[in-house]
Amino acid sequence: MCKGLAALPATCLKSAKDMKHRLGFLLQKSDSCDYSSSQSKKEKISSSQRVSQEEVRKWADSLENLIHHERGLAAFRAFLKSEYSEENIEFWVSCEDYKKTKSPTKLSPKAKKIYDEFISVQATKEVNLDSCTREKTSHNMLEPTLSCFDEAQRKIFTLMEKDSYRRFLKSPYYLDLVSPPGAGCGPENCKRSHTHSLDCNSNIISQCA
Repeated sequence: MCKGLAALPATCLKSAKDMKHRLGFLLQKSDSCDYSSSQSKKEKISSSQRVSQEEVRKWADSLENLIHHERGLAAFRAFLKSEYSEENIEFWVSCEDYKKTKSPTKLSPKAKKIYDEFISVQATKEVNLDSCTREKTSHNMLEPTLSCFDEAQRKIFTLMEKDSYRRFLKSPYYLDLVSPPGAGCGPENCKRSHTHSLDCNSNIISQCA
């Protein structure tokens, strides 16, 4: 008959306890390594997404600099979305993608998709084009070419450049990147906040001391 643990020698019991402690330590170490590895990956991803202050400041030089940079385009798109006018940048991006089409057989279906989505009278994301440009673009749909949206794209670019781009540069979507939180109150950082642009000499003067 089995007499249970009491029948085992004391040395066996001690060895079993030691083994249990070792297994527990190894499991904790494994969990710690997994967590460290996960944190390391997150830090690498975050690091790869960072943009230098010099690059961010270039976005203020021109709309072209802004939307030809991946992070700049993402920030501008988010800003337009907050204003419910993202159709402009979506149309511009679609035109850029369209001009990279290499297969002639794909031109017509892609052109029709863009036209139906952004230019047609019944477009779900209709962009603001003058009647002349709209009519010319409609005529181009008869025989689509890589340049059939060029004029419409230029008009929308100009519209964004004169309107939403200027507001973007004054919004937190840009200011929080050019003057990240904790950067202090230097000449370039005096007017910024997560929700409003504040003056260092008034509302946050205590932080500048």
